[in-house]
Amino acid sequence: MNKLELISALKTEASLSKTEAAMVIEVFFDRMADALARGERVEIRGLCSFQVKMYRSYTGRNPKTGIPVLIQDKKLPFFKSGKELKERVDQPV
Repeated sequence: MNKLELISALKTEASLSKTEAAMVIEVFFDRMADALARGERVEIRGLCSFQVKMYRSYTGRNPKTGIPVLIQDKKLPFFKSGKELKERVDQPV
């Protein structure tokens, strides 16, 4: 499912216009991204949680040349599924 399909589903389920559904989805994802950018944890009970993990710098290798390259510190979003989601995905179809 992509963003457009999510908007369409919200439009149908909630009896919203396409513009309203798009705005709801946009606000939802923007607020999640803003919270993660501030280093906050985002939890959607029963579904999943997101948090930012800090990775320290390390020496990697250029795969083409084999020359060592310093990889800088970085922060990356980390997704963890909730128990209910795991159970739902594991159900036979």
